[in-house]
Amino acid sequence: MPNCLFCTMDDSRIIASNDLAYAIRDGFPVTEGHTLIIPNRHVEDYFGLSQDELLACDALLNSLKEKIQQDDSSVAGFNVGINAGEVAGQTIFHCHIHLIPRRKGDAEEPRGGVRHVIPGKGFY
Repeated sequence: MPNCLFCTMDDSRIIASNDLAYAIRDGFPVTEGHTLIIPNRHVEDYFGLSQDELLACDALLNSLKEKIQQDDSSVAGFNVGINAGEVAGQTIFHCHIHLIPRRKGDAEEPRGGVRHVIPGKGFY
């Protein structure tokens, strides 16, 4: 798609890739090392990926998780997030998966993790 940010990505931003997907550092990172895994094929969201694309994205998720932890011993956990649809917060309609490194103390109360996307639902 000629007007899609992820379809026209500058190769200099790519930090890892395989036959069906690539990864870049997020332009507006939540934490240091926040990475996006993006399928090569223009598909609107995660639910449109083929089985091979899912496996390719998963392979990058796992290898980048390992690399981030090797490079930064302060990383003690990860959030993996996918926004599918405008009401879920998706702003670029080309599938992308967020890999967000977490460090002890980076949030006052991390319990609930991704449940915090809806205010007041993270604490239970």
